[in-house]
Amino acid sequence: MDLQLSGKRAIVTGGSKGIGLAVARGLAAEGVDVVLAARSAEPLAAAAQALAQESGRRIVAVPTDTGDDEQVRALVERTVAELGGVDILVNAAATPWSAGAPADLNATSDDIVRREVEIKVLGYLRTARAVAPHLIAQGWGRIVNISGLGARQANSIAQTVRNVGVSALTKNLADELGPHGINVTVVHPGLTRTERLTGRLAAQAAESGATVEELEAGLVANSIRRVIDASEVADVVTFLASPRSIAITGDAVAAGGGVPGPVYY
Repeated sequence: MDLQLSGKRAIVTGGSKGIGLAVARGLAAEGVDVVLAARSAEPLAAAAQALAQESGRRIVAVPTDTGDDEQVRALVERTVAELGGVDILVNAAATPWSAGAPADLNATSDDIVRREVEIKVLGYLRTARAVAPHLIAQGWGRIVNISGLGARQANSIAQTVRNVGVSALTKNLADELGPHGINVTVVHPGLTRTERLTGRLAAQAAESGATVEELEAGLVANSIRRVIDASEVADVVTFLASPRSIAITGDAVAAGGGVPGPVYY
């Protein structure tokens, strides 16, 4: 299937590693020029250089803190200047949720929740707000927000609040921007194989004597009984970022290999 993405222009936040970088790679493979945004300049530049060499597409690194509205607006302005416009926004800039993070009521401070909402919900809002006028003017666009299956599971107040917040933001944007030719969706990854997970399991393997594969298998709780790779989440996002996804907007797409038991409708 031709995803009709060749020549499109995208911004991917959180693009220096993990799911964000995997998404950028998937888009570039389909002929998209990409601006990568993340806070740390050095790894961002390295990722952009490697992806440009690999894909042959134009890949631009723009260090950006999505917690700063001025930096976000500058990111979009730089994208338009460098690529001649913008068609796609993928929001993936967020702090990874740790299994050891505070989860119960007493341990969940105002600052913990405030930080998570600031980074993920308001960060996504800022980028959408800055990009939307350009998408509206051309009458076409795609916004894909990366959230997480924590939106559907009450295992941590802060994690659930931030991910549900992204879902609510997505639906509001979809309803407002749909008449302008802009589709907005949210993707909920589950446990995903990224550099972070692989590094953590490698360290545990060195201490325990178990293999990385054995440790990874012990974490699996999805329907397909294996960990989803970041590239497989990126495949879903790449489709949603394409013109082929016209029938899907305002909705959440789970990309975690299936959650046994619950029926979602």
